[in-house]
Amino acid sequence: MKPPKPKDSREWRDSYYHKLFGLKAAKEAGRVLKYFEQERPRDPRPREALEAIREWAEGKRTLGMKEVRTLSLAAHAAARDVKSDAARFAAHAAGQAVGSWHAPAHALSAFGYAGRAA
Repeated sequence: MKPPKPKDSREWRDSYYHKLFGLKAAKEAGRVLKYFEQERPRDPRPREALEAIREWAEGKRTLGMKEVRTLSLAAHAAARDVKSDAARFAAHAAGQAVGSWHAPAHALSAFGYAGRAA
């Protein structure tokens, strides 16, 4: 029998596994960030998203929904400003990685986008 699904995100947010998902997603998206930064070296949006989720996962920063939404949407917007698929997928990976704060399943999309970027 499966354990009941938490009704409130506060029951799982900041758990070890939630932070682990965020950290792994940030690491994977960070692996392909170079593709974005080669094309747009002065655009900090995807890197800022990755730094935020990494710092949160390491216990160095607190995040809230408004900030996560802003960071994620900014990284996804950055994806629209590039020409190459690799750069676009790298920016999307960063947006999904920071989104894992809100819903850990976003980490899976970060891996998917990073794989497409590579």
